[in-house]
Parts: sequence; structure tokens; C-alpha cells
Amino acid sequence: MLETIFSSAAPTGSQVAIGLACSLAIGFMIAFCYMFKARYTKSFARTLALIPCAVSSIILLVNGNIGSGIAVAGAFSLVRFRSEAGSAQEIGAIFIAMGAGLACGMGYIAFAFAFAGVMCVVWLLCTVSGFGKMKSNGSRTLRIAVPEDLEYTTAFSDLMEKYASSSSLVKVKTSNLGSIFSLTYNLSLKDPSKEKEFIDALRCRNGNLEICIGCEEPQSQEL
Repeated sequence: MLETIFSSAAPTGSQVAIGLACSLAIGFMIAFCYMFKARYTKSFARTLALIPCAVSSIILLVNGNIGSGIAVAGAFSLVRFRSEAGSAQEIGAIFIAMGAGLACGMGYIAFAFAFAGVMCVVWLLCTVSGFGKMKSNGSRTLRIAVPEDLEYTTAFSDLMEKYASSSSLVKVKTSNLGSIFSLTYNLSLKDPSKEKEFIDALRCRNGNLEICIGCEEPQSQEL
């Protein structure tokens, strides 16, 4: 284990300043790594940069006090239940930032830099190489609006057989007080060049209501 800069006694002011400064540097390093070729909000990027310093400060305040530790755990649980779950990528970045901040708060500065550096390098390599990217297999998601008097279960069967090699109705939703049905299909087109012809044929069946077709969407990105 890399040696800590803190002794068993309470850390000095200079040691605390070094720990907080290093945690801030690590936080901005993680934030810049996360922002590389990724979608993010300004508030999340700023929060990610400050998390290591915040965690480091909390660990310094607790400093072995069991009562303080229980109070901090309760505060974290309140924050968790008052916030929405983020994407898997956001949660992973937060865990990395918290781990680095925890190491800084305990005085393991060298370990914190080594941990954050390795994680950032691996993160960047995965981003550049496209690791985990879903390969396109020609699947499409079709959303089509139909009037309430149309029997949607069989209205498009012949068109699906003609233009799609496979199709499945995955969701039905009503709108306009039930006067409009919104259907969602997952399908694979036999010939992608005939997509417009397929849409035109659908328009003749649904009364020229809204039609939307695009790449098949993943089920969820949340943990």
C-alpha cells in the first residue's frame, strides 16, 4: 500500500491543504476525461470536478468518529432518495470520483493519483476504440399514429410482410382522449432503399397521421 501523508494523529493544516488541492486536481482531471466525446450537462461536469474534494473533506471531518460517520451516511442516503438515477456512465464516473476523494481524505495522495490516472486512461481508451458500441443490424423502430376506428392489429400485416423481414408490436399508447392510438414496432426492413415507399404505403392506411421511423432504440441506459 502506498504510504499515507497523514499520521495517526489529527492532520496538520498543511497536510489538509495538500489533500484538498490534490483532490481538486484529480476531480478536474476526471471531469475533463468524462467530457471527452461524451454528452454531458454543465452542472454535472462541475459537480464531477468537485466530488473528490467534497468526499475528501467529509473523510477529514469524520476522522474515525463513529457518530459522525453514521450522520454522514444518513445525509448521503437523503441525497440519494431525493435525486433521480442517472445513466450507467454517469454513475460510474461518480464512483471513480468518490473513490479518488476517499483516498485523498485518508492521505493516500499517490494512490489517489494512480487510481484516477489508470481509470481515466482506460476510460479514454474505451471511448476512442468505441468499446461497447452497439453494432447496427438494420433494425428500425417505427412509431405510427392511427385513428381509434382502425383495427391496428391487422391493418398493417400485409405491409409488414412485404417490406419487413421481421416485425413485432412492442407498445400501444392512446392520446387525445383515446381518439388516437400510437403504435411502436421493432422491425427489420428487407430493402432499406424502399423505406420511403414503405412510409408512403403506411400513410395511406393511417389517414396521413404522424409516422416516425429510425434506428432501434436500446431498452435502457440506467442501472
